[in-house]
Amino acid sequence: MATLTIRNLPDDVRDRLRVRAARAGVSMEAEARSILIRASVETPATAASLQAWVDELYGARRPAGVVETLIEERQSEAARENRGQP
Repeated sequence: MATLTIRNLPDDVRDRLRVRAARAGVSMEAEARSILIRASVETPATAASLQAWVDELYGARRPAGVVETLIEERQSEAARENRGQP
């Protein structure tokens, strides 16, 4: 197994990790390991996965066009970021 050292971690992040670990009843190291494992296996959002999430969240009360709107907003944000605009 590998060892990872994280330098310059902000104190507030460390403190939140400590609280999160305590709530889970594990060490900070175990909590950080769990977070890193989950983050490394997450799949990127696709239109289908967003649609499934919206369907789960709203069920039959789902507003129309939510997924398309989310994708359009993110594409606009990415275009602005690429142009260097806020």
